[in-house]
Amino acid sequence: MTATDDGAQKPPIELPHLLTTAAERLSPGVAVTCDAAMTMVEMSVHGRWTPDLDGQVSAALRICLAGPATTIVVALHGLTDPGGASLPFWLSWWRAARFEPAPVQMTFSIADATALSRRLRFRQGPQPRVHATVPEARAAATRRSRADSRRVWLAPRPSSVKDARSLVTQACHDWNQPKLLPDMSLIASELAANAVEHARTDFVVTTWHGDARLYVAVHDCVSAFPAADDLKIADRPPRLAERGRGLRLVHATAAAWGAVPTPDGKVVWAAVT
Repeated sequence: MTATDDGAQKPPIELPHLLTTAAERLSPGVAVTCDAAMTMVEMSVHGRWTPDLDGQVSAALRICLAGPATTIVVALHGLTDPGGASLPFWLSWWRAARFEPAPVQMTFSIADATALSRRLRFRQGPQPRVHATVPEARAAATRRSRADSRRVWLAPRPSSVKDARSLVTQACHDWNQPKLLPDMSLIASELAANAVEHARTDFVVTTWHGDARLYVAVHDCVSAFPAADDLKIADRPPRLAERGRGLRLVHATAAAWGAVPTPDGKVVWAAVT
């Protein structure tokens, strides 16, 4: 089995899906950011294409696909690959994204005058979308939006925790998902409380549903991430009234969760089923 095949077929990562956990093992050749609602993830790749870079990109892509993004923009302007040898790798991940339970659109940005660009654009059969610049790729991708979503902008004050909970409560009723309300309320409370108590910036709470899950995401303006080493599974089922255990409760309650950088801070998201 080749390194490329291995990279595309490795089993899903275990919780939590923290990009910083992978980033600690990555070179500066891979960088990832997202928007406030986790709709779009942007990945930039820099350096010469080698088996090591193959593994680093694979690790980051597995985490990106574990999350709720509908689009991944892959910027390859900094990639050194004179012969386009990485083509099978990118096509493999592009196909994997298309066949996710909730399909993810993966689009590429790369200069026209490269061998990899030509091989991506003019190959036989189905092919990914390729754009000459990141703004072009981003503009094309933003046409995909979540129709069923709710969002609220909140200030860093204690009453905002109740407002975040009210948002997901109304959403669960609107989407006829009352059985998911306790978990969604608990997670929204904890994520909002973290933003109030630790980030201390204005923050955005977004909730939506997709595939078989409901999601909630909190975007704040502090880049510091939760520490994965501090997370332990709760030793008993959590209750809505039980506050103050932060991401340990999220970790114990969510079907999946994670954190991704943004240009101005970070997003912490979680999903329930």
